[in-house]
Amino acid sequence: MSEGIHIRLEMLTGAAQPDGVQTATESFAANELYSPTLSRGAQRGTFFLETFGCQMNEHDSEKVAGVLLARGYKQVKTPEAANLILYNTCSIREKAAQKVFSRLGAYRDALGNANGEQQKIGVLGCVAQQEGEKIFSRAPWVSLVCGSASYRNLPQMLARVEAGEERVTGLDNDTEETFETEVTRRDNPWRAYITIIEGCDKACAYCVVPFTRGPERSRDSARVLAELRSLADLGYTEVQFLGQTVNSYADPSPRKMRFSELLTEAAQVPGIRRVRFTTSHPRDFTPDIIEAIDAHPALCNHVHLPVQSGSSRVLRAMQRTYSRAEYLEKIAMIRGAKRKIAVTTDIIVGFPGETEEEFEQTLSLLDEVKYEGVFSFKYSPRPNTPATSMPDAIPEEEKSRRLAVLLEKQRAIQMDELSRMHGDIVEVHVDGKSKKENHWYGHSSCNRVVNFSSTATDILGQYVPVRVSGCTPNSMLGEYAAAL
Repeated sequence: MSEGIHIRLEMLTGAAQPDGVQTATESFAANELYSPTLSRGAQRGTFFLETFGCQMNEHDSEKVAGVLLARGYKQVKTPEAANLILYNTCSIREKAAQKVFSRLGAYRDALGNANGEQQKIGVLGCVAQQEGEKIFSRAPWVSLVCGSASYRNLPQMLARVEAGEERVTGLDNDTEETFETEVTRRDNPWRAYITIIEGCDKACAYCVVPFTRGPERSRDSARVLAELRSLADLGYTEVQFLGQTVNSYADPSPRKMRFSELLTEAAQVPGIRRVRFTTSHPRDFTPDIIEAIDAHPALCNHVHLPVQSGSSRVLRAMQRTYSRAEYLEKIAMIRGAKRKIAVTTDIIVGFPGETEEEFEQTLSLLDEVKYEGVFSFKYSPRPNTPATSMPDAIPEEEKSRRLAVLLEKQRAIQMDELSRMHGDIVEVHVDGKSKKENHWYGHSSCNRVVNFSSTATDILGQYVPVRVSGCTPNSMLGEYAAAL
C-alpha cells in the first residue's frame, strides 16, 4: 500500500459507535502498522492478510480486517511478521486454488514469525467453503477454515483460535439477508465497495459460485442507501455496488426497489460523484438500467456484461440462459443509449466440446461488439460442476493457442478504439502518482486507465480534466487539460 493512502474503519450503519471508530483515519506508510484506538480490548498481536480474486474478495478482506482491527490486532505487511496469517481465497479457476495451497505449503516446515512466536494460519473465502474440513487433512497446520458467509461470526471463531483450539470452522452458507460484518476497514479514502447482493442462482455449468457463495440474497435497500450516505458523509466520492449477479438485485424490503431505482437513488446522494456496479448478468439486464444511466451523470458509463462464448450451442452447454442473438440484443440496447457506454466482458475459451468453428464465432463476436476490454480465461474444471464430467475436453495446448489468438485480436480492437479518442477531454479520478516525475494515473468514468502528466503537487483523489494524446493497448495517455 503506497505512502499517503489512508485506511478508514467504519461501523455498520445503525450499530452503536465506539469513540473514534467512525472517523478513525491514519496513514499506512511504508513499514507502518495501523492501530486505531478502539474500546474492544487489549492488543492481541499482529495479522497478515492476502487476498486472491475479484472485487468481492477485496471487499470481503476489508470486512475481515475491520473485525480484526476492532479486536485489537495490528496489520503487518509480511507474513513473517504476523502472529495470524490469513488467506482470503478464490476458487473460480483451478490456478487460483493451487496458488493458495502453494502458499500453505510454504509454511509446512516453518510456523513461527520473526520474533520466534507460534503462528496461526486461516483459510477464508471460496476455497475454504469449497474444500471445507478437507483443508485440515491437506494442511494440518491450518487452524481456521471460514467461508465468506460466516465472516460476521469471525469474532467468536477468533476467540476459539486465541484460546488454543486447533481446528475452527465456519462453513454455513447463510441464507439470511444480513451478511455484513459489524466493522469494515476501508482501504481507499475516496472509493468504496458496497455489497448489495450475495450468491448466485444461475447455475452455470462451469461455475462454483453457487456452491461457495450460496443462493442469491439481496440487502434491504434502506440499509444499502444508509451505508452509501454514511460513506458520503465520511468524504467518499465514488462507490461500486457489488454482487456476483449485481443486476439481479431483489429488494427484500416492502419497498421492493428495482436495481435501476437503487441506482437512481444512489446517484442523487449528495457528495457522490460516481456510482459503478459489477458484475451484471445478461438475463437480467433490462432497458430501465440504461435509462437510469442516461438520466444520471453520476452513474458511470461502463457496463461489464459477461458473454463467455460467441456460440449459441456452447452457451447452451454452459447453461447461460441466453443465445448469441439475445446477448447481442442487450448490446444493441446499450449502444443505443444517449451516452456512449463502454462495455467489457468475460470470455472462456476451450469449454468442453468447443469446436474450431465455435471458437471462430467468439472471435467474430469481438469484431461485432468491439468491447472496450475483455477478461479471457482458459476453461478450468471445477469441483461439483456439471462441466467437469462433460466429454470432448480440449487439450491444454489448444486452449492456450485459442487464448493467445483471442487476446491478440482484442488488443488490436482496443488500440483502434482508444486511438479514436485522441484530442478528447476526459474526467479522471486520480488514483495515484507515478514514479516518473510529474506523472499521475487514474480512471475515467467508463473505467479506462488514464496515465497523464501534470505539474500539480496534490491532486490525489480529485477529479481532473485530461486531454488524450495517445494510448497503449490498455490505457489512455494524456496531459492535465488545465495546464494546456
